[in-house]
Amino acid sequence: MSHVKKSLSICIVSLVALSFAAPALAQAQTTARTNFQAGDFLVRLRGIDVIPENFSSSVSVVGGHVDATQQFAPEVDLSYFLTNRFSLEVIAATTRHNVSAKGTVAGKIDVGSVWVLPPTVTVQYHFPTIAGFTPYAGVGLTVAFFYDSHPAGGIVTKAGYSTAIGPTLDAGFDYSLGGNWYANIDVKQMFLNTTARLDGGAVVAKTALSPTVVGVGIGYRF
Repeated sequence: MSHVKKSLSICIVSLVALSFAAPALAQAQTTARTNFQAGDFLVRLRGIDVIPENFSSSVSVVGGHVDATQQFAPEVDLSYFLTNRFSLEVIAATTRHNVSAKGTVAGKIDVGSVWVLPPTVTVQYHFPTIAGFTPYAGVGLTVAFFYDSHPAGGIVTKAGYSTAIGPTLDAGFDYSLGGNWYANIDVKQMFLNTTARLDGGAVVAKTALSPTVVGVGIGYRF
């Protein structure tokens, strides 16, 4: 998993660097503008890779830390342009993750599976378009709902998860394919804390899952 995180770090740094470099590059183009105008809608369909980072966690009674599996899923998002530079984006996606507790006094404990629905709203700033590329950076809020939890059985007979709310950072770019079509790459870092209560609260696990979400897809502007 370390090589995945290294690749993600390089991707995020590259996207952010591109976003901050765009204004400097645009100084030589006095007519530089984005491909978007106020009132535009941009609908995208992306394939996303959701990678829980598990920045920190603790498990009462048995010790150890919480681990959740990586998951791929489709995602639909809608952006509305308030101006040619600022837009509001909302995303819709849901993923299923297997959860376990590692390093406990009993070794690895399979907790079970749970679905996560993380509605996210971000405000994005779109930099001038250069050679068809329109980079953007944004910040927003994510509310993660956990549902359809299935305990693994054995020593884990019940598992419940608290709703998580936290900030989200975003960076990416749209590339014009001609007409109203665009290719898109997007990286989001969500900062989410949740509490899992196992067996009716006999064991409490607190964790900062904070997933990195990498998406690649295609969009259409209305």
